[in-house]
Amino acid sequence: MNTKTNTTALTPEILDAFGAEIEAVKQQALADRGERDARYIKKIVRIHHILTICARISIFASLLFLPAELFGFSIALGFASWPLFWLFAASGSIALGIAKILDNMEIGHNIIHGQYDWMGDPRFHSRYYDWDTNCPGEQWAKSHNYEHHTYTNILNKDRDIGYGILRMDPAQRWHPTYLANPISATFLMLFFDMGVALHDVEIDSLRTGRKTFKDVLPKLKQSLRKTAQIWGKDFILYPLLAGPFFPVILAANIVASVIRNIWTFTIIFCGHFPEGVHSFTVESCKNESRGQWYYRQLLGSANLSGGKLFHVMSGNLSHQIEHHLFPDVPAHRYAEMSVEVRKICEKYGLPYNTGPLYSQYASVWVKIFKLAIPPRNTSTPVVV
Repeated sequence: MNTKTNTTALTPEILDAFGAEIEAVKQQALADRGERDARYIKKIVRIHHILTICARISIFASLLFLPAELFGFSIALGFASWPLFWLFAASGSIALGIAKILDNMEIGHNIIHGQYDWMGDPRFHSRYYDWDTNCPGEQWAKSHNYEHHTYTNILNKDRDIGYGILRMDPAQRWHPTYLANPISATFLMLFFDMGVALHDVEIDSLRTGRKTFKDVLPKLKQSLRKTAQIWGKDFILYPLLAGPFFPVILAANIVASVIRNIWTFTIIFCGHFPEGVHSFTVESCKNESRGQWYYRQLLGSANLSGGKLFHVMSGNLSHQIEHHLFPDVPAHRYAEMSVEVRKICEKYGLPYNTGPLYSQYASVWVKIFKLAIPPRNTSTPVVV
């Protein structure tokens, strides 16, 4: 929702001073990068690998507790117990979902941002790393790292506003298809991996006529190859290893993917679209100074309060404000940097949008439903 902030006192000189203080916080963090950061990302990768292996083992171990006559197949070592089956299957699915969240958010997202390029290790370098999700890292780096982080919340420039299928800002021209806003948002949430992949292909440009099918075909082929690789592993290869119990492993892996998709959607939308987040016009952002750019990142983002584990599970995108201000700084530093950023905001009388997950998430869905309804007037909403 667009909200109007009193910016009359924010002269170019004041914004330059604000930007200089924010830049100083960034430079201090960059100068301090070193062994601490390398140890952190290596530790998270190890945890991810161990969790993935344990999750897969738990899912397959659940087969030992199925009734021997199920699917007409006898298990030589079977100990029929539905409670134990559900315990191993559910815990394995949840653990695999958490592992996928770690891979996508705290590992993949941050490595592809270039936060660990300075290590000189190809395992953690944005140019070589690819993650366990449908969107190729190469495509995502362009659409997200460049387009979204350069043009954050600028209408008609930042394609992350609505992901091409949702109306998430009142300045977006209403169309009858937006009556399905809540339904579209639900499908995007459940299939967020595929939604992001198609978004980066710019499949929505076919509907608007900006591009032809021939234009998007190269990226679409690349994305579909990556999807076949990921879905082939989770939904064909691993289930086939279970033989006649293929449906059990398939269902467990689908649950894990849905867990990852719902959580990722929730964190990302809470960082970009809750109450109080601003949008901007192209005209208002022309010839931006560095201070004005930092100012736009601040107003176009929102944080989530929580504990250390919550921040890790969000890829530290619970500190979305700091991520937009410092996208190339190792994200595990955002919590400590947020203290300084908040002090600077208080000094200049600027809003610092933060709140618990439940309230930010509720405001996102209020917006989704509200913006599905045709506007009462046709006047252009005020944007910052």
